[in-house]
Amino acid sequence: MANDSNSIRTPLGKVRHLGSAKSGTKAVWHMRITSMALLPLSIAFVWVLLSLVGKDYATVRAAVGQPCNAIILLLFIGASIYHMKIGMQTIIEDYIHGDHSKEWALMANLFFAVAVGVACIYSVLRIGFA
Repeated sequence: MANDSNSIRTPLGKVRHLGSAKSGTKAVWHMRITSMALLPLSIAFVWVLLSLVGKDYATVRAAVGQPCNAIILLLFIGASIYHMKIGMQTIIEDYIHGDHSKEWALMANLFFAVAVGVACIYSVLRIGFA
């Protein structure tokens, strides 16, 4: 019907309901929220790391084991991994056009984000509880 040359519908009327699926706003808001969260978390993360420069292994373990530092590290890891996952998902959805390759890339993105997040969180918790 959209290609019917005898149609009296205007070009705008033909495409009015074929536009955005309105599903991208959730990702945009999550990117903005994680960006705002990462501003103070990044500053705190760098502050913790700079305070540990030149210290010996035992001092670093003790510092990471402190609840405040461990919470800062865990929040930074969680927000940055989620931010990375959403950003890569947007890039994959925009630039990979094959259905199967897009599906595989999205799954690989999810698995990579989960693997990196779990490894980072495990290492912080292992140091904190050791």
